Amino acid sequence: MRVEIWSDIACPWCYVGKARFEKALAAFPHRDGVEVVHRSFELDPNRAKGDIEPVLTLLSKKYGMSEAQAQAGEHNLREQAAAEGLAYRAEGRDHGSTFDMHRLLHFAKEQGRQSELLQILYRANFAEERSVYADADARLVELAVEAGLDADAARKVLGDPDAYAAEVRADEREAAELGANGVPFFVLDRKYGVSGAQPAEVFAQALTQAWGERPPLKLIQAEDAEACGPDGCAVPQR
Repeated sequence: MRVEIWSDIACPWCYVGKARFEKALAAFPHRDGVEVVHRSFELDPNRAKGDIEPVLTLLSKKYGMSEAQAQAGEHNLREQAAAEGLAYRAEGRDHGSTFDMHRLLHFAKEQGRQSELLQILYRANFAEERSVYADADARLVELAVEAGLDADAARKVLGDPDAYAAEVRADEREAAELGANGVPFFVLDRKYGVSGAQPAEVFAQALTQAWGERPPLKLIQAEDAEACGPDGCAVPQR
């Protein structure tokens, strides 16, 4: 069974939702049969690289709230994250474009290191003091190396604005086609969608339901053919 997760590094509920989903998956009896694929989604796709602002300023402008209200919301998010064992810095974070991070995640996927890089990017954005947006290329190369990627290869990807850009845009178009207008968005076997950072119990129920409704395997066999089994392999007779 395949679970596709659309998310953005700048999304705190994606950070929390990932932890809740992984808690459900760890307890799922058929977890070894579940393939998890991470997809790209930008909450702020029109933001230019280098356009960086404090998170509290962004929240105040976007939702028409006071900075005190925005700060209270960040404190609530810190509590939600802590309940999942996640560190969360409620003060002093900034916000910027995540496009290059998504491009780098597609590169990491080819190298079999996507999950590692995704978790490192989340941690860096939400729990560490050093910005992932300021001096972005150098910072992202450091994080890529931490995830097990080659520094020169990561630097080459970041230096070419077209590298993996089509893959990011394809993920975003697909999200729109599936009706996702926010993240995190989880799709199970292209049959069920789960929106938002749901409790682990909801993810557990969705996994169980999707697994139980997989169609049985249909064998197409025109006639008997040689095969190997527990008793050995049939030897053709001339």
